[in-house]
Amino acid sequence: MENFFATCPRGLEALLEEELSAIGSKNLEKVPGGIHFDADWRGCYAANLHSRIATRILWRVARGPYAAEDDIYRLARETPWNRLFDPEQTIRVGVSAVKSPLKSLEFITLRIKDAVCDRFREDTGRRPSVDTRDADIRLRAFVDAGHCTLYVDTSGAPLHQRGLRRKTVDAPIKENLAAGILRLVGWRPGIPLYDPMCGSGTFLLEAAQIAVGLAPGASGRGFGFQCLKNFQPETWKVLLDSAQKQVKPVDFAQIYGSDISPSAVRSTLANLDRAGLLPVVSLKSADILEAGAPVETPGILVANPPYGDRLSDLEELSALYPRLAGAFKRRFAGWDCWLLTSDRRMPKLMRLVPGRKIPLFNGGIECRLYKFRMVAGSNR
Repeated sequence: MENFFATCPRGLEALLEEELSAIGSKNLEKVPGGIHFDADWRGCYAANLHSRIATRILWRVARGPYAAEDDIYRLARETPWNRLFDPEQTIRVGVSAVKSPLKSLEFITLRIKDAVCDRFREDTGRRPSVDTRDADIRLRAFVDAGHCTLYVDTSGAPLHQRGLRRKTVDAPIKENLAAGILRLVGWRPGIPLYDPMCGSGTFLLEAAQIAVGLAPGASGRGFGFQCLKNFQPETWKVLLDSAQKQVKPVDFAQIYGSDISPSAVRSTLANLDRAGLLPVVSLKSADILEAGAPVETPGILVANPPYGDRLSDLEELSALYPRLAGAFKRRFAGWDCWLLTSDRRMPKLMRLVPGRKIPLFNGGIECRLYKFRMVAGSNR
């Protein structure tokens, strides 16, 4: 068994813990921003393949105390990197810190890179090159008040990059946050789902994958673990083949989307088509204030409205919210409407009392996911 750390958007740790437990991970420990867990390499591959919530699966290779940057250098220098990967492969080093007394993350990064290269020279007479854009091996260090932990990133590109969405609009929500929100709102295949501000279609793409049983890592993207010396291609092939056998026929699944922007709708269409999921979703161009419920049976509406970074934006949103509440009450009676926003004024300006408010982070932006249960007339 090896020790791993799965990172995720803050607010989704409990959902990630459920996922990792379901695939057989052991000794799970929930901390802000992720889950520590133990697994064999099959479990590591399975986490990368099946987790809709994780951002990265990191393999812990060293941990030790430090008082200065030289201690971190020694920790990295003592790690037998040549047993993990080859000097011909390129590397990238990233460092994050919480409550560390050390002043410069850039200097820590440089010292770790030097230590890795020095150890390779000592062991092999060669050293890896650095590639800050598309490295074969991504090394990460986490530095707290007294300890440094070194990881190898088994995911490579972040797991929210499913390899399905190519066309985007401004401020798209990340795929793993969208998948987590679909879990939090209680959506499952068979329940009508509507995103009236679909943008490039992230909620719709995630829901469509869930509806047909497509594993998020089964779309043909590569993973960091495939570059490691201990990669087990036979184990990975068995997992991938099994996942692909679980995919259901691509049929309409009562998933609906719209956007006031025709270019956004075109982007969503292109992304769904590229993913082979176009038949699963019904799309149209429509203003959220004028669009009616897409189906008579009540369902779940989920949207990520604009947040408003400038004063003019905030003024526009202040005028939008009451009209939005009126449109929901007139056209979505019986629906659960969930809105993700960083604007804490929203419920008050909508004159609606949220049934739930769930703290979440969209990147570095602190948000709330508000639930409004719509009934005709007043909803106070």
